[in-house]
Amino acid sequence: MGSDLLTALALVLIIEGLLPGIAPSTWMKVMRDAAKMGTHGIRIAGILSMLSGALLLFVLT
Repeated sequence: MGSDLLTALALVLIIEGLLPGIAPSTWMKVMRDAAKMGTHGIRIAGILSMLSGALLLFVLT
């Protein structure tokens, strides 16, 4: 169980680091655009992302 959780965390860190590592200027533009969305827009995007991940996990298992 603990090993699976650490593996999942490692994959999240790898995926999160892809865009800033490969295309930092694009990442900066995305972050600027996200900041313009405001807290409500960011919250909705985060919730949709979590639900998409949960659905994908459910389908895969």
